[in-house]
Amino acid sequence: MRTLLKVTLDIEAANKAIVDGTLAKIIESTVEAIHPEASYFLADNGKRTAYFVFDLKDSADIPRIAEPFFMKLNAEVLLVPAMNYHDLKKGLQLWRESAA
Repeated sequence: MRTLLKVTLDIEAANKAIVDGTLAKIIESTVEAIHPEASYFLADNGKRTAYFVFDLKDSADIPRIAEPFFMKLNAEVLLVPAMNYHDLKKGLQLWRESAA
């Protein structure tokens, strides 16, 4: 299922992780693990934030993806199902057919 992963980093933990190289390693291992179709890095409400859009094949993968951010970066992690335009179009068509 296409999923949006939002990671909001704790400022102090991220500062330390940048200096000691941990942040780059966690981002790199996450990208290698989830193969995102898109990834963005920005400041959101004054905090370093990363967005990844990827295919979550099995919900059992969530701890493998989220725990490094929790444990090593004191981050907030949000995972939500997401659609692109084609998914939405298909979903609305299926809904119209079932509502008829």
